[in-house]
Amino acid sequence: MTACPANRSSVATATEGASMTNTAVARDALYRRVSQRILPLLILCYTFSFLDRVNIGFAKLHMQQDIGISESAYGLAAGIFFLGYVIFEVPSNLLLEKIGTRKTIVRIMALWGLTAAAMMFVGDATTFYVLRFLLGVFEAGFAPGIIFYLTYWYPPARLAAPMGLLLLPGPIGSMLGGPVSAELITNFDGVAGLHGWQWMFLLEGLPCVALAFIVWKTLADTPDEAHWLSPEEKELLRRDLAVDRDKGKQSFQQVLRDPRVYALAVGFFCLISGMYAVSFWLPTILTENGLTDTVSIGLYSALPYAFAIVLMVMLGRHSDRTGERRLHSSIAALISAVALAVAAFTASSFAVSLVAVIVATACVWAAYSVFWAMPLGYLKGTAAAGGVALINSIGLLGGFISPTLIGFLKDATGSTTVGLLSVSVLLLIGSLVLYANRLPVGAAPGSADRQPSLEGDRQGAA
Repeated sequence: MTACPANRSSVATATEGASMTNTAVARDALYRRVSQRILPLLILCYTFSFLDRVNIGFAKLHMQQDIGISESAYGLAAGIFFLGYVIFEVPSNLLLEKIGTRKTIVRIMALWGLTAAAMMFVGDATTFYVLRFLLGVFEAGFAPGIIFYLTYWYPPARLAAPMGLLLLPGPIGSMLGGPVSAELITNFDGVAGLHGWQWMFLLEGLPCVALAFIVWKTLADTPDEAHWLSPEEKELLRRDLAVDRDKGKQSFQQVLRDPRVYALAVGFFCLISGMYAVSFWLPTILTENGLTDTVSIGLYSALPYAFAIVLMVMLGRHSDRTGERRLHSSIAALISAVALAVAAFTASSFAVSLVAVIVATACVWAAYSVFWAMPLGYLKGTAAAGGVALINSIGLLGGFISPTLIGFLKDATGSTTVGLLSVSVLLLIGSLVLYANRLPVGAAPGSADRQPSLEGDRQGAA
């Protein structure tokens, strides 16, 4: 008995639906497997990266007296790291695409680990400046390199959630860095004739050298080199990533001519200004609010970052579900600007000021985590490697300017209030710039297509 056409059509539709469901399940399982395999090691490396750049905020409370430096000198040393980073960042990231992620990360981690440990030998402002500058030089390209590395494994539609996880080391490093650094400074003070802050630099720097060896032995440069993926899984990844590549590659020269890329860089500059203003000065802010015990300062310093971790994960997942990036990032930055202004005006009320700092910190980190899905969904090919480095280089100037500015204003006024208000204004500007920068889907950087697109708000959506 022959089936009627309607029945055959129903069977075909059901079969096709089942096939699509099976493929979707397999795809979800594949990306969970990828995340479980590559993200933990990258997160651990990035945690030490962030810890080694911000731990001077905790060392400051003791080393400032031991070596005799002013608030302005500390602010300059904190920020000068980013000058070295910015100068060498674009070349490092362009080289990464040629020699691979594994070699790049090994080189960076070994050199920065040794330099971070060498901070124990700081004896005056000059050596402080030199070592901080060299730390930036050797770490240049690490963050944008591993951010670009994710584009080898995830298409834009799935990028915000893993990006949010990858960027967790920022708040994790600060959350753990406070109590851990405080304990090291307190418990190791006087051991072998060294100050506690000297032991802190040594014990937080040397593990990076060991991690470089682990990266060399375990990290795969691309999915094709991953022995833990089956041929079918590699093919599924190739198909997903090919859809994105087919939108067209761009050259780095196109990126340099694209005003949208510079708008992204300005927005990122403002976010970075807010992030590092808090990271470098939070222990000092807490001291101004009446805390004097090093361990208590370390514990209270961890609170804002604990909340930041939760919000980064939640906002990243929500951004992936909705496909929207621009509003997620700009609104979070706006809330951070308002909260930082509240913190500046409420130094006399510890509880209110602490809550405001928590909100400001959590929101600026959440804005930062969603931010990177925008340029990575817009830039392709060589433009992605160079463009991410360009945006990061310009943005990280905020890491130089904001702590330097706060240090100068603190010397001039005797408090951090005016400095925090200045950074609050920068966050407000960043929020407005990110909100105004609509990125059209599929338009190459430097192309004539400059019409705002509502689809730009859903950039990276499936």
